[in-house]
Amino acid sequence: MYTSKSFIATPPGATVKEQLENRRISQKEFALRMGMTEKHISNLINGKEHLTPDVAEKLEMVLGIPSGFWNKLEAIFREKFAKIKIENEADDDASILKLFPASEMINLGWIRKSASLMGKIIEMRKFFEVARLRIIVDETRLSCIACRRLSMTEKCDYALLAWAQKAKIEARSIDVGAVNLTVLNEKLSQIRSLNTKDPATFCSELKSILAGCGIALVILPHIKGSFLHGATFYDGKKIVIGLTFRGKDADKFWFSLFHELGHVLLGHLNKPDGLTDEDEKKADDFAKEILIPSTIFNAFTAANVFSASTIKEFAKTNNILCGIVLGRLQKEGFVPYNSRLNCLKTKILSESENIQSKQNASE
Repeated sequence: MYTSKSFIATPPGATVKEQLENRRISQKEFALRMGMTEKHISNLINGKEHLTPDVAEKLEMVLGIPSGFWNKLEAIFREKFAKIKIENEADDDASILKLFPASEMINLGWIRKSASLMGKIIEMRKFFEVARLRIIVDETRLSCIACRRLSMTEKCDYALLAWAQKAKIEARSIDVGAVNLTVLNEKLSQIRSLNTKDPATFCSELKSILAGCGIALVILPHIKGSFLHGATFYDGKKIVIGLTFRGKDADKFWFSLFHELGHVLLGHLNKPDGLTDEDEKKADDFAKEILIPSTIFNAFTAANVFSASTIKEFAKTNNILCGIVLGRLQKEGFVPYNSRLNCLKTKILSESENIQSKQNASE
């Protein structure tokens, strides 16, 4: 017997079993009379085997009960069993649905709003392109995603899965060349030079450079509670780098970009056991060295003079944003985070916000 909250399905085999008990016929003897194996009969009784029209005809010969009766029992059982399966899977998916930031995904336009629970489940299944949400939990390996985030919780993991899926969907429309890490390494200085450009214009140039190296760059909104700055993973033959303007701080964006590029060039993608703290540290060090080489940074900090004018001069000399310099000074304890120098930091807008900003300026 199979059950759900609303349905009960009894396999025709239960009726077969009753007939055998009433007639005191063993399953072994019944199998011989039916010309079938004992295992097949056992599976039939337990509902694990379909009662086919051929078997129904044999049951009519052996038990004297019309084949139509057995065929009807089988049809009723399969119909109810399908409803039970759907209902139980929906209950399971409903518990998983709660783990995803569905409301925020709706607000961002990633999924459609639905009034019914089943409608919400279906929308989430379509978004992840799976028949059941359980598949995501059982089959998706977070270890395949290299990412930079500030906290590690279950909520973060599910937000990351949703964010990475959206990045994967968006990346499909981005044409890229073959993955070429040698060319990527050669392009690092060119990519770094973009940091002082107008945020409204550098995105397209950055995406073009990376596409030539086999990387699809996707910039998505931040999901609250995910603590996510960026994520990188393989999707087929292309590498996808997803970045978020978390906090809209330019220094965080550029550090996250080179952190993710570090994961790519240091061979951290698709590690079977996921990334280690050492991997993350190496990616951090990679980003720091690209943005401000330690020899230059150490020479600057040795003077121990951190005023707005000295930071501006250092930034100008080294073609780097003042905010990136200040962020490094704060991270390494030379300047407090609540410093008045925070006015040197610049904000970076998302592409949609840049468009809106230009429209507002023209009105």
